[in-house]
Amino acid sequence: MKIALLSIFSGFIVGVVFALFKLPIPAPPALSGILGIVGIYLGYKFVISVLPYIMNS
Repeated sequence: MKIALLSIFSGFIVGVVFALFKLPIPAPPALSGILGIVGIYLGYKFVISVLPYIMNS
């Protein structure tokens, strides 16, 4: 949990710096893009956790 909070905080600081210098952010500028990345992560974790059970049966 501590790592997740530190990641959010450091991402916030990076976002502030990019906004101050009026640079495009190195992330999707819309919530739907961010949710797509979360979906990719969840799909990856799902396959990694389920694949051993499928391979053993």
